[in-house]
Amino acid sequence: MNMWKKRSIFFYLPYWSDLHVRHYLDVMHVEKNVCDSLIGTLLNIKGKTKDGLKCHQDLVDMGIRWQLHPISQGRRTYLPPACRTMSTIEKRSFCQCLWNVKVPQGYYSNINSLVALNDLKLVGLKFHDCHVLTQQLLPVAIRGIFLNKVRVAITRLCFLFNVIYSKVIDPQQLDDLENEVAIVLCQLEMYFPPSFFDNMVHLIVHLVREIQLCGPVILQWMYPVERYMKVLKGYTKNQY
Repeated sequence: MNMWKKRSIFFYLPYWSDLHVRHYLDVMHVEKNVCDSLIGTLLNIKGKTKDGLKCHQDLVDMGIRWQLHPISQGRRTYLPPACRTMSTIEKRSFCQCLWNVKVPQGYYSNINSLVALNDLKLVGLKFHDCHVLTQQLLPVAIRGIFLNKVRVAITRLCFLFNVIYSKVIDPQQLDDLENEVAIVLCQLEMYFPPSFFDNMVHLIVHLVREIQLCGPVILQWMYPVERYMKVLKGYTKNQY
């Protein structure tokens, strides 16, 4: 019995079945979603975190990480802290570090408006905000907060996106880069909950292969389209 019930109409094109890349993955959206999941999980932002009671109950069903299993005491259920869990002091240190960042004009948006010191979370992150945060600011902000092994895993993920976004890439190093992607994801699986690894995190595995087939990501990313959409929105007088 066939698993799929629908066949895309594009397969009626004579050349479609021979294409190596039929649907290009936009690195801009992948990086944005991974950054939102990472920041939401580290700061335990309500509605954006990938950690919670259901995630800890999944660990019980899977029979792994017994030290993180929920603890029931009467009517209350306590979740043991993990190595990725940040205390209130650490969250305040993280947010204060980003709030005090000074960058050249035009390099980054006003970070002060994105950091909520009272609620200890980041709000209103746009695509370019996540881009700069992932590649430059996040490794600096987490210094001295986590254990060395957790901090190294997050930093290697940031450096990985930095290499993928490079304008000049040596084709002979792409195989090593693809192996690096697998190693980084395996390291993250050791410290982050299973619910963190959704479809967007999985798409990181395919980015290096698309660079091998299509060239650097700057030739296919969506930043020019998003900028032009802002120009078109400026022409609109009636929002309705």
